[in-house]
Amino acid sequence: MSSLEQLRPEPACVRPSRAEAREALRTLLSWIGEDPDREGLLDTPDRVLRAYAEVFAGYQQDPAKILSRTFDEVADYRGPVVVRDIEVQSHCEHHMVPFQGVAHVAYLPDQRVVGLSKLARLVDAFGRRLQIQERLTAQIAAAIDEELSPRGVAVVVACEHQCMAMRGVRKRGALTVTTELRGAFEHDPTLRAEILRQLEVD
Repeated sequence: MSSLEQLRPEPACVRPSRAEAREALRTLLSWIGEDPDREGLLDTPDRVLRAYAEVFAGYQQDPAKILSRTFDEVADYRGPVVVRDIEVQSHCEHHMVPFQGVAHVAYLPDQRVVGLSKLARLVDAFGRRLQIQERLTAQIAAAIDEELSPRGVAVVVACEHQCMAMRGVRKRGALTVTTELRGAFEHDPTLRAEILRQLEVD
């Protein structure tokens, strides 16, 4: 099994029906002290399910397919391709609350490049799952490495986690920064220093 195949979400053993999921949300409303039958909450379970289908849409997306269309006509370009400030929207798997920020993605092409929007779609596909930031960063880099076979990959992700900002220690504005380097960016000190300068978090 390839590393990219290992990054695809495994199917749940038994996926509950929509009715079962709706009833579970009604139970949660009761557990927090609400009345799920009051007027303002009658449609809340259905709204939450529709929202979850959107914010967790990454489980239905295949990273390999996103990166499958590449272009060979690069006129012997040998420098890095860098896309900065890709918006990240994800949810912490420990508390199921959001974390938001940006991803900076770079790779050194080896004959093939991919459309720039595909890098943003890739970040979105992995972001729209229950995540920890470290795994998210590694998954983005691994997918690019596996599918494009570039000479190097660098990914830097910087996010604020609501599980730290809105609860617990309640420290707003604290950024978590994670970095994954592969290939030439990992092994060549000069290339590593240059790409990290380009991907420096403001």
